[in-house]
Amino acid sequence: MSQKTEQLNELIAIIRDGQRFYEHAHDEIKDERLQSLFRDMAQAKHQVIQALAVKVAANHEAPASSGTLIGKLRQAYADARATLSSDEEATYIAQLEDAEDRILEAFEDAMESAQPDVRALLAVEMPKVRACHQRMRELKKA
Repeated sequence: MSQKTEQLNELIAIIRDGQRFYEHAHDEIKDERLQSLFRDMAQAKHQVIQALAVKVAANHEAPASSGTLIGKLRQAYADARATLSSDEEATYIAQLEDAEDRILEAFEDAMESAQPDVRALLAVEMPKVRACHQRMRELKKA
């Protein structure tokens, strides 16, 4: 596997963690406004995954199909905290914002070390990543 594919697949896996976490939180939360937001955020993650997966496939490689162990552990941790918390929604929001931090950091790191063609793709997707991050940051502060 080329370095380019490895880097893209790592991003795909991290973003997939976020997508699955939003889908899970959607199913756990009863507030319709938050359910709608979480559905939108999961869809945004799906779109970024698809864009990166096309580049991986163009390199005749297979895109990552799973998330990361860290992502699974973070979700389990959020579930445990939400169960023990008096404010389940705030717990999920805080943990999802942390997931957004992880995604943004991974994108920024990749931008620094990526080859020019990958950097160009990441630059196209970065506004979506930043917008999702900002949306959750604002919700957490609200």
